[in-house]
Amino acid sequence: MTQEAYKKLFNSFYTSLCLFSNKYTNNLEHSKDIVQEVFIKIWKDQIQFSDNDNIKAYLYTAVRNKSIDFIKSKKNKSKTSLDSESIEIITSQTYFEKQVLIEETSRLVNQAINTLPYKCKRIIHLSLKGLENKQISEELSISLNTVKTQKRIAYQKLRPLLKGACSLLITLLY
Repeated sequence: MTQEAYKKLFNSFYTSLCLFSNKYTNNLEHSKDIVQEVFIKIWKDQIQFSDNDNIKAYLYTAVRNKSIDFIKSKKNKSKTSLDSESIEIITSQTYFEKQVLIEETSRLVNQAINTLPYKCKRIIHLSLKGLENKQISEELSISLNTVKTQKRIAYQKLRPLLKGACSLLITLLY
């Protein structure tokens, strides 16, 4: 894997994998360390992948396994109050698949939002944080009509980008 390809892979998945790991560890700093360890292993071992699905499967599985190792470690046992039933739930395949689905959906939506023009992107981010149109217009010192227009433009651009993601989600859910 070239350095450029590795950097692109890292930038595409790092945040999602950290959030994914955090669902297991409930410790963002340890989650960041876990994800970095996985990427270091890929780089050092020069692991090659035949396609994007293999990359995703490897990354999520490796991060899951390292996260589970972390929560089971003796060092962590004294810091966590997880009982054996909770550990069984978070180590299940169903939990894993659900968390991968959530993180992949989030990653796809964020990638699509990042393709938007700057003004649209800011407005959509504020909207996703729960702000209403009036609050967004006040926050950005723009008119309410500008907010509505920019949101309409954003949705028109996002709809075709996310259509494939919706199909993927429906396929994965059934």
